[in-house]
Amino acid sequence: MMRHLWSIFSQAVTVCLGILFVLKLFYPGVLMPAPSQAPVSKQVANNTAANIAKNGYRTAVSKAMPSVVNIFTTARISQDPHHALKNDPLFRHFFGDEMEEEDEQPENSLGSGVIVSADGLILTNNHVISSADQIEVALSDGSKSSATVVGTDPDTDLAVLKIDRKNLPAITFSNSDQMKVGDVVLAIGNPFGVGQTVTQGIISALGRNHLGINTFENFIQTDASINPGNSGGALIDVNGNLIGINSAIYSRNGGSMGIGFAIPVSIAKQVMEQISSNGTVTRGWIGIEAQDITPELAESFNLKTANGSLIAGVLLDSPADRAGLRPGDILVAIDETQVVDSQSMLNIIAMLKPRDRATLSIIRAGKKVNIVLVVGKRPLPSKLPQ
Repeated sequence: MMRHLWSIFSQAVTVCLGILFVLKLFYPGVLMPAPSQAPVSKQVANNTAANIAKNGYRTAVSKAMPSVVNIFTTARISQDPHHALKNDPLFRHFFGDEMEEEDEQPENSLGSGVIVSADGLILTNNHVISSADQIEVALSDGSKSSATVVGTDPDTDLAVLKIDRKNLPAITFSNSDQMKVGDVVLAIGNPFGVGQTVTQGIISALGRNHLGINTFENFIQTDASINPGNSGGALIDVNGNLIGINSAIYSRNGGSMGIGFAIPVSIAKQVMEQISSNGTVTRGWIGIEAQDITPELAESFNLKTANGSLIAGVLLDSPADRAGLRPGDILVAIDETQVVDSQSMLNIIAMLKPRDRATLSIIRAGKKVNIVLVVGKRPLPSKLPQ
């Protein structure tokens, strides 16, 4: 009986092996393991690369260009050296209010902006509209609308405008934190007033600061041509999504030299949302004056590295003063986020919410000490200690 069962089993195995041999020989794909599903990001990248190889950047441009607008501003500038005197109430008391401002001449300037909501919100640079008496926005379809200022943030050089239009083509926001040096980018704006223009380049560097352009700096550097008039325009990726607001150029003669700077969309979005909700931007503040740690300072304080920020001064009755911070303390971390230098310290503090508690790690007399303080609200104007 056992011998009979073993014979049946052996025959079944032989038949199965024969079937497998035939399938392997004539239908090799049947026995191949099913390929694992490719990550979505990789599929998107492959699709994007294929589309660029076929159509260039026209798809990205056609997607983003309707969202980029031209901004024309007018400011009345007095040519009379006694202009300020004429506005003095005492002067007008004796000479009357009938004195006309005939000496004023309009000064026109231009820039660019990006539509960020279908109901008419536009993001641009603060310096584009800061001195304007009138603001006019020209859309990509040629129509024009007067704009009002919703709010500004000079510390990041951003401003939000509003036009009375509906169903506008709002741009799609990308994640600028995922961008890498070498990625292809496109700049859209209105350089020199010649009309809407697209230029192409790469991301040359990320996290540029210490440029002295804005109070809070974390720029994307690009070699895509950016010229006067491009300010406030869009820096987009190859999918047509916004990654930055073109803000400044490095130039010795006013023209592009291959070094342009854009405000990352992560910062622009935070500023835009606060301005849209509150009309202003609220930032954390602790009230200190700080300076970078130089190699010489690091040696004199017996520090292993030059990371951190030296507290050079403490504002009287500020959150830092009330918490017991002293000049000479070295700030190395805020809520466990490492402080690299004074600029990074400024950015970290700005992200804190007023009235929240923050733990500051400092080095005092060679020892590490943690100090808890209640964060204050950054005063206006912004030219105050951190």
